[in-house]
Amino acid sequence: MTAASDRESAPIELRAHSTSPEKTVFTEPGNSDGWIATDYTVDVRR
Repeated sequence: MTAASDRESAPIELRAHSTSPEKTVFTEPGNSDGWIATDYTVDVRR
């Protein structure tokens, strides 16, 4: 397996921040350069 393949199969740690009752912003710890926002959210299974 290559390093890229290892990264693709490794779990991604995300954090969810509610900016309002209708909006949630997802961030990746250690990544201050980007964030992901969506109007559609799902329950996270652990």
